[in-house]
Amino acid sequence: MQPKFNPFETSLDEGRALNLLREATSGAEDGELFFERRRAEGLHFDDGRIKTASYDASEGFGLRAVNGEVAGYAHSSEISESALKRAVATARLAVGQGGGTLAAGPIPTNQRLYTDEDPIAGASFPVKIDTLREIDAFARDLDSRVVQVSASLAASLQEVVIMRPDGQIISDTRPMTRVNVSVIVEHNGRRESGSAGGGGRIGLDGLIDPADWQAKAREALRVAVVNLDAVPAPAGQMDIVLGPGWPGILLHEAVGHGLEGDFNRKGSSNFSGLVGQQVASKGVTVVDDGTIPDRRGSITIDDEGTPSRKNTLIEDGILMGYMQDRQNARLMGVDPTGNGRRQSYAHAPMPRMTNTYMMGGDSDPADLVSSLKDGIYAVGFGGGQVDITNGKFVFSCTEAYRVENGKVGAPVKGATLIGDGATAMKQIHGLGNDMSLDPGMGNCGKAGQWVPVGVGQPTVLMGGLTVGGAAT
Repeated sequence: MQPKFNPFETSLDEGRALNLLREATSGAEDGELFFERRRAEGLHFDDGRIKTASYDASEGFGLRAVNGEVAGYAHSSEISESALKRAVATARLAVGQGGGTLAAGPIPTNQRLYTDEDPIAGASFPVKIDTLREIDAFARDLDSRVVQVSASLAASLQEVVIMRPDGQIISDTRPMTRVNVSVIVEHNGRRESGSAGGGGRIGLDGLIDPADWQAKAREALRVAVVNLDAVPAPAGQMDIVLGPGWPGILLHEAVGHGLEGDFNRKGSSNFSGLVGQQVASKGVTVVDDGTIPDRRGSITIDDEGTPSRKNTLIEDGILMGYMQDRQNARLMGVDPTGNGRRQSYAHAPMPRMTNTYMMGGDSDPADLVSSLKDGIYAVGFGGGQVDITNGKFVFSCTEAYRVENGKVGAPVKGATLIGDGATAMKQIHGLGNDMSLDPGMGNCGKAGQWVPVGVGQPTVLMGGLTVGGAAT
């Protein structure tokens, strides 16, 4: 779409801004002027009272000039001609003697994946406070063992305007909302916790509906109560069944990052140079899709102005390609894929995931679990660590069960899954017919930048992972 130049109700002249951008990118291969305005509100109710209530507003611009593998980047929280002039001098350091040919700009579409209404204004402040109080009271009334409740509500609106040296101007308005509930239960001196939450690029009305937050409170309580009966996890190498939805975070971390273009261009990913080769079991298809309406990881355009796409990364076990921003795509001789993302105007874009998930198969999930002779059924995940260069990961389970002779037994506590993405993908022995996406709670960190993402998968039977727990 071609907006009327706005950034953002200042006296900055469109023609002068364009001339300065052209000065910065003269002799460069690419570049843009990225304007951003963001507003965010967060409320946190903890232990029977409002613990924090915050409102943040920011705006600024980032100016980038790209030549080959080098990029010059300057940013400022002051949107003015004088600030732009200072940024030009910095950005031009990357251009050097020039000699580059400016790349063609992205081809815009008319797709709209989410509302542009401000979710912060979707409910009054007293209504938000009352909702959090109601969540607290409801969760405590569910079970006498509940000793503490924490509930949070967050809403934000990000407005971006991207100007390119050819005069093209592209904009996007991105809402985001989320509600989270955590509970702590105590029984016979033992305390356990559980949490549930989610949201997306939607208004607040659905999330403050009691039918929505009551389901989250019940789920948080269920996880906490399950863990009251958890026994120490076994240790050793065994087969694993991963549940659908949020456990796709393991795929995101252990495989997804390794399929980002910059790591592969530099040869630092264990998937480098493997396009067209078998990198996963047959039947395994992995997709990154930024076009799913209202999802947390979706973007109408990326932060370079490229329309988001549904990109098949692995098809039937064969590596098809990588996620690309404009710079890495040009250097690798391929098309950008709509994955150039940045945390804010103060950050340069890089290849990042949107909604990354594994497609479902045709197996009954119950059959996959019953096929386990001695293993772990992992339903929920917490934190994890991954080494991008070799794909080695360690993930902690927040909800998992011991399975013996096909029977789901006691929940286990302290289970960690250890392996590497490349090997794990080749040890997938079954895919359920229950593919689902996470409830809208993912954040992804890379090189100090955080962006919202989505994950998903079906029930997955995976062989030969190492489980860290208590040795038996």
